[in-house]
Amino acid sequence: MNFWKVAMGIFFLSQNVIGILGNFSLLSYYLVLYYRKCMLKSTDLILMHLLTVNSLIILSKGVQHTMAAFGLKQGFSDFWCNLCLYIERVCRSMSVASTCLFSVFQAITTSPRVLCWKDHKVRAPKHIGLSISLCWVLYVVVNLIFPVYTYTKMNYKNVTRKRDFGYCCIISHNEITVSLYIALLAFPEVLFSVLMVWSSSSMVVILYRHKQRVQHICRAHDSTRTSPEARATQSILALVSTFLAFYSLSSILQGSIALLYNPDWWLVSITSLVSL
Repeated sequence: MNFWKVAMGIFFLSQNVIGILGNFSLLSYYLVLYYRKCMLKSTDLILMHLLTVNSLIILSKGVQHTMAAFGLKQGFSDFWCNLCLYIERVCRSMSVASTCLFSVFQAITTSPRVLCWKDHKVRAPKHIGLSISLCWVLYVVVNLIFPVYTYTKMNYKNVTRKRDFGYCCIISHNEITVSLYIALLAFPEVLFSVLMVWSSSSMVVILYRHKQRVQHICRAHDSTRTSPEARATQSILALVSTFLAFYSLSSILQGSIALLYNPDWWLVSITSLVSL
């Protein structure tokens, strides 16, 4: 077996173990709180959905790439290949949507109590469940274009345009289907990314203004300590920058694979690592 494939398999295995343990432990924590009738915050519902889709991405993509790297991909049927790709694409989009919803909700709740935001603060917690449900419906329906078209073409014998996803191959779409799929999928994700940047920037501005208002109080205390506003700002910028950087890089790499009919093994593996 190739040394680099074994090394890549170890990387995938490490990601899967850490990701599954992290997401399942946090999800179990929230489920225990829920069944004990504890009062959950409004953002906990968003986080539970985010942990669920992250776990499904690992199970549908990470495990398959790990098995393929160790040479165990002979047992993947066409149906299993389509199912894994479908779950991964739906959950990837839901991950972006849930993160955006969490960021926007935080921006609303931390905004000053002015008249224009007062009603939104009261209504926002009531619309979280509906917003998550609409996102699920949107991406479940949009991503049906991908597996249905692929599966219906599986019966054709003269197939020359295949795409390799590492653990399985699929038949390429025609240009109309690709354009329609990209338009329906890319536009909401770009919109969610813009909303995420806007909400994070709003929180940074709010924290900065709050720091300016209480600056005279902080001067009476220890001035060498970092203010809570500064720590919160650093956390927001670090988290949002990290998420958007990996998401953008992953999107660019996946776009490159979509344009190539026979992508290099390294490109497919690195794309999967970045996505996970």
